[in-house]
Amino acid sequence: MKRTIDETLLRWSRNPKHLPLVLCGARQVGKTYALQNLGRAHYDSCAYINLMSESARAVFDAGYNAARTLENISVFTGVKITPGRTLIIIDEIQEVPAALTLMKAFAEETPEQHIAAAGSYLGLAYHAGQSFPVGKVDTIDMYPLTFLEFLSASGEEALSEIVENLDFDRMNIFSDRLERMLRRYYFVGGMPRAVTDFLEGDNDYIAARTRQTALLSDYDNDFSKHGLPTPGVDVERVRLAFRSIPSHLGRENHKFVFGHIAQGARRAQYDTAIQFIVDSGLAHRVYRVSKPQLPLRDYEDLSSFKLYMHDIGLLGAAMNVHARDVLLSNKAFEEYKGAMTEQYVCQQLVANGQTPYYWSSGKGTAEVDFVLERDGSPAPLEVKAEENVHAKSLQLLCKDTSLHGFRSSMRGYRVENWMTNIPLYAVGPYFNPKNDPANFIPPELR
Repeated sequence: MKRTIDETLLRWSRNPKHLPLVLCGARQVGKTYALQNLGRAHYDSCAYINLMSESARAVFDAGYNAARTLENISVFTGVKITPGRTLIIIDEIQEVPAALTLMKAFAEETPEQHIAAAGSYLGLAYHAGQSFPVGKVDTIDMYPLTFLEFLSASGEEALSEIVENLDFDRMNIFSDRLERMLRRYYFVGGMPRAVTDFLEGDNDYIAARTRQTALLSDYDNDFSKHGLPTPGVDVERVRLAFRSIPSHLGRENHKFVFGHIAQGARRAQYDTAIQFIVDSGLAHRVYRVSKPQLPLRDYEDLSSFKLYMHDIGLLGAAMNVHARDVLLSNKAFEEYKGAMTEQYVCQQLVANGQTPYYWSSGKGTAEVDFVLERDGSPAPLEVKAEENVHAKSLQLLCKDTSLHGFRSSMRGYRVENWMTNIPLYAVGPYFNPKNDPANFIPPELR
């Protein structure tokens, strides 16, 4: 699969001032594959070590000694390590907290070595007594496949390029095809193994759902593994909170309400559990802003937020959404109150470098799904699952604040006096900071 992260990793490897790399992400988003692909394509050799293996962990018994540890890795893997020409990959680094601490020693004592580690947020975020080597490593976040990556993996590279280049005229020509692929992505999602099972089975939706169900079970097991030794984190509360995300999104108001987790549940009981889920990379927390004004972070209302899962395919599996209701009708969109479309948009925004918020009036009579920053201004964004594009709250907000609004729907690109409509399949690249007019620098000034 062609992943956008490949270009980011290549830039890291070619930067003469790079530090040891920690590639972070939720389980099974493709971290190991991406690093191994980098090693195969751009290095003479690759020394790979997986710390899930007990024998591999012994390699780091040398303590805070970078040179001795590198010797151990060379002996263990049977690979002669040549500075700049060998990529050293430390997989599942969260399993040995001392290995993460040792990244600082690699940066200071062996800066000529190319060292990359892969780790799940779940383990990296919670190791009592171990400090993250801040300032001594380069960190890159990795997410499930975006819709454009899904198009490419499905053999639709040309279609993906049209969308990535924001060629709206050509998008209109292929709108039916794009909508069909988007509905397919809604069901399959972006978890690499689910996508692979789906494609290798010649569009096998059952295989994709089987994989998604297994991943949800794996996450549940991970909570037990990492949750028990973590002070203040109750495993059962983490499970209850995580399992409640689909039901929250399926309500008319998608705001997260602690009382909906379980009878009598209160914020004080579940705050740590929610943060644990977010830190694990399994959910995105979208805070309310009291006012759509820059900088948005200054107007965060920390008491009000929505919680989206990190993958739309897993959300569909948790909701038990049937393929026919996504592919052949709008039943899934009608029954789940726009949850799947909002989940999709949130996922694309985060993967494209945005930090989305949402806005609601003080009395809760009006609400706009997302607020981001674009062209040096707050950008309110309303999401519509189909072509029903009435957006009263967005219109009200734009009228009161004189902001230009945005709407994402199945309709084509259209600019009006107060609002721009973005096709759902183009929402990710459109709001990517690299396509933000505020970040454009004329060639003569670069």
